[in-house]
Amino acid sequence: MLNDKLRPQANKITGKIGAKININPDVVTIIGLLISFFSGVMFASGDLIFGVIFILLSGICDVIDGAIARSHNRQSKFGGFLDSVCDRFADAAIIVGLVIGGYIGPILGVLAVHSAMTVSYVRSRAENEGIKCSVGIAERAERLIIIVVGALIAAACGNSHNIMFMTIVILTILSY
Repeated sequence: MLNDKLRPQANKITGKIGAKININPDVVTIIGLLISFFSGVMFASGDLIFGVIFILLSGICDVIDGAIARSHNRQSKFGGFLDSVCDRFADAAIIVGLVIGGYIGPILGVLAVHSAMTVSYVRSRAENEGIKCSVGIAERAERLIIIVVGALIAAACGNSHNIMFMTIVILTILSY
């Protein structure tokens, strides 16, 4: 939803950045995944602020990898596949970190991961069938923004477990 409205403006900005970076975009995708794992580790250790910082850094990698690929004419089916798979692993790592950190229970964690994967699966399946599927409330960018905002509020208010619980409940509902 957010992606469709902001994509043209964002592509202009990221295209300029991507043109200046000459590295294999798949490497940037993998770096973004590894940074997401650090986010999950930070959440698992109870550090919401560093969890947020690592989500933001991984998000930058996720945006820049595509810009690099487009700017240097390195787009490939494998790159798109790798990006999509890494996004799913990154989403799971972040949610698992919240479960291990005690912010959410395992059942809510499973539902949150499932909802994130379902959004991607439904869109992919529709596109494979030639059906335009650009609807939805909480795609990946929105989900990450929800987690970031919830974690920042939780860190500022001190009632982090209840706030993160409600954040992930909202995220899961919007994803479904």
